[in-house]
Amino acid sequence: MIEFDVDTHSRDVAVVSPRGRLNMVSAKRLRDIIADLVSDGSTRIVVDMGETTFLDSSGLGALIAGLKSARQAGGDLRIARPTAPVTTVLELTNLDRVLRPRESVEAAFDD
Repeated sequence: MIEFDVDTHSRDVAVVSPRGRLNMVSAKRLRDIIADLVSDGSTRIVVDMGETTFLDSSGLGALIAGLKSARQAGGDLRIARPTAPVTTVLELTNLDRVLRPRESVEAAFDD
């Protein structure tokens, strides 16, 4: 089972925190959350993966879809605090070059 927390931080940054396994079952929910944020005007999104214990191809697809929709709306999607299992998947798929992990949620949009 996975839970999602959604919070809007300062500087108009929305933070989505998946807690648990981000897989085929939960990926659709992440896509919907990000799509709702973008349609409501939050185009700068951080996915805080500090409590994400597993990531599969469906989860990656949801992240890439979110990245695409945020960029099309003039914003961006960044990931922060990836756990070791998440980092391994990102590196194996070379998506760490596209979704460059940030060390903290606060620093995600510092560049």
